[in-house]
Amino acid sequence: MVLENLGNSLKDTLHKVANAVFVDEKLVNELIKDIQKALLQSDVNVKMVFELTNSIKSRFLKDEIPGTISKKEWLIKIVYEELVKFLGEEQDKIEIDTKRKPFKIMMVGLFGNGKTTTIGKLARFYSKRSYKVATIGLDVHRPAAPDQLEQISKDVDVPCYVDKKEKDPSKIYSKFEKELGKYDILLIDTAGRDALSDDLIKELNTINKKINPDERLLVIGADVGQAAENQARKLHEAAGITGVVITKLDGTAKGGGALAACAVTGANVKFIGVGEKPQDLEEFKPKNFVGRLLGMGDLEALLDKAKEAISTEEAEDLSQKFLKGEFNLIDMHQQMEAMSKMGPLSKVMEMIPGMGQLKLPKDALNVQEGKLKKWKHAMNSMTREELEDPDSISGTRIERISKGAGVSTSEVRDLVKQYKQSKKMVKMFKGGSEKDMQKMMQKMQGMKGMGGMKFK
Repeated sequence: MVLENLGNSLKDTLHKVANAVFVDEKLVNELIKDIQKALLQSDVNVKMVFELTNSIKSRFLKDEIPGTISKKEWLIKIVYEELVKFLGEEQDKIEIDTKRKPFKIMMVGLFGNGKTTTIGKLARFYSKRSYKVATIGLDVHRPAAPDQLEQISKDVDVPCYVDKKEKDPSKIYSKFEKELGKYDILLIDTAGRDALSDDLIKELNTINKKINPDERLLVIGADVGQAAENQARKLHEAAGITGVVITKLDGTAKGGGALAACAVTGANVKFIGVGEKPQDLEEFKPKNFVGRLLGMGDLEALLDKAKEAISTEEAEDLSQKFLKGEFNLIDMHQQMEAMSKMGPLSKVMEMIPGMGQLKLPKDALNVQEGKLKKWKHAMNSMTREELEDPDSISGTRIERISKGAGVSTSEVRDLVKQYKQSKKMVKMFKGGSEKDMQKMMQKMQGMKGMGGMKFK
């Protein structure tokens, strides 16, 4: 999970509020101390932490509580809103102008922060949204840079333009400039340095004038913590940074410091890297991010991942079957394939409202993922008749499927049991309409808080 320690600490703090008999100043003071401890352990600047917690306390003691919610809900709502404000409040999204071909996004940053890897993730992100994307390598200092960019671009199936002999970035760009006009988006890799230096700023300024990029994104590793503020501020002032990408957010306790530091520079966070795989990149939406940290889920991110995992046609086909009350193991297999494409079960769970609040052990989630894999093996060992009519699977067939799949008979029985439970749920949709399903989804999307409380 992204910022797992911080998220767990904040969820524990809110559980104290939810389970408290009285909500008074004493409880608020305990809550403040817990939040301060959690944020300081995540390497957030001390001054910023105290400003945040003072604001939470001041609002609770001075603001009038709306008549529609309880004191507990009001306190939780204040914590949520102040954390969102703390991290930048509104999403600062990149708006792609397809009239300007190509729309140029230039990546800048120091060595080791993941510029080239992020280019691959961005290439996949925009390709999945039907943009025609290409990459170009202008890092002429690191010998392996062109090869790395070529391989990463190949992995996400986008064209890559490099010249391994030329040592002038401007000349490399000029060489390919005419050909690049056929793409919607061009992702530009530039050289880094071990530290901020005049040479780096000078080279960036030269490339900047030559290319005139539409976006200049600074890539910073979350492990730099509060030092992100200095990098973001200086490069923002010198090179006109239009946004920040924070990488490695899944593997460091300092990520809170990096996020908070960037929020005060004026160079807003546009994307966050939440893993090593090409799909592990998300647009940074403060409201959704805080919702996930507090265990309130992030349905928007979940639906985005679902769209990538299953085509519109497949989704429509499944919904029509649900409305008719139809469901078999082929449909279940399709759902499991889609889930596996969405990433580890732990990441999917934290996006589901309410599920992020459950303290499910990692071991339990790993066991569940292992079970899903075995179930897929079992389904691959079944006949077409068994997949289409699972009720026909008898004891002797279970033994045959078990031997063919290399799984135990109990695991095959678990699969059949899970199918029957899923089928019962599908029957609930029978006779309904697409509008009924849409209404249910809209209702779910409105549930952003604890106990069904809405945060907008």
